Amino acid sequence: MLTLTIILQAVASAAIAKMGAGLGAGIAAIGAGMGIGKIGSSAVEAIARQPEAVGDIRSNMIVAAALIEGVAFFAIVVCLLILFV
Repeated sequence: MLTLTIILQAVASAAIAKMGAGLGAGIAAIGAGMGIGKIGSSAVEAIARQPEAVGDIRSNMIVAAALIEGVAFFAIVVCLLILFV
């Protein structure tokens, strides 16, 4: 009876870990999309206010979007590692 309880707990925790990994990957992707969208909208607004600063705004936007994308990619990889390991 004790071994059956241990096996059931291991299976249940693995299922919960897989569900958590899936939710974490989804939240990371949604958060990255919202963040990059906010950066894009703010950059367009800033360019509309100061068209002469388009080069600086664009380069800063690309750097910030790349950082957000890197963090999101790292979060998705960690979730996939939890899922398959």
